[in-house]
Amino acid sequence: MSSSGYTCIRTVFCFVNVLFWLTGCALLGIGIWLRVSYEGYANLLPQYALLSADAVAIVVGAVTITLSFFACCGSWLQSRCMLITYFSLVVMMFVAEFLLGSLAFVYRDNIKHTFTEKLQDGLRHHYNMTQNPNNLVDVWDEIQTTFKCCGVLNYMDWHMIDAWPDKRWVPDTCCFLGDYSVGCGHVDSNYKEKPGCYEGIYKWFKERLLVVGLVGLIVAFVQLFGLISSMLLFCTVKHRRRSRTYKSYQ
Repeated sequence: MSSSGYTCIRTVFCFVNVLFWLTGCALLGIGIWLRVSYEGYANLLPQYALLSADAVAIVVGAVTITLSFFACCGSWLQSRCMLITYFSLVVMMFVAEFLLGSLAFVYRDNIKHTFTEKLQDGLRHHYNMTQNPNNLVDVWDEIQTTFKCCGVLNYMDWHMIDAWPDKRWVPDTCCFLGDYSVGCGHVDSNYKEKPGCYEGIYKWFKERLLVVGLVGLIVAFVQLFGLISSMLLFCTVKHRRRSRTYKSYQ
């Protein structure tokens, strides 16, 4: 590879990974903010709290920062060890993304059924168990107000839960009343015709799948560029160190 070609790849590689480092810092900050500000949402699926948006943002941000560190340092310092470490980590991410995507596609129906069951389980056994801010009471009130729904599949999900084991009540936000007056959830006629929240939540996610898909394609393209660039830099550094013209590539 010529000196100008090597310098171009090295510069672009560093620039792209500096952008990724900034992105990783932003994701890490967003994850921490979500963890502090919206802690209660993780309780919707207590068994999968580690897969909540804040946890995912923190993990992805930390991984992105680590990858960018190895990429930038390996390119700038022309370290073969750091470049091959970066290459290996990106390959592992590629494999993990492919496996997760494949499993999600193959078991998409089971995932939908499991998601519904876990939401019902969290509602039944964890609703109103804590009094801290952003607990499940606040979370479900916000969901039912936003999507104009009641329960997961229907209003019967609220009947005789652990919070009121002997009552066929629902939260007041299930009511059709505009002001959600106190105690309206104790009267059947105020909420029986309301749909469950699952369909509304599912539709909300489905409408945003295009954005998720586009972001995934961009990330995959950048990862592919990183793989090719890191291997080219790795091989060029190896060649340079064996060549008498080593200094001409500086």
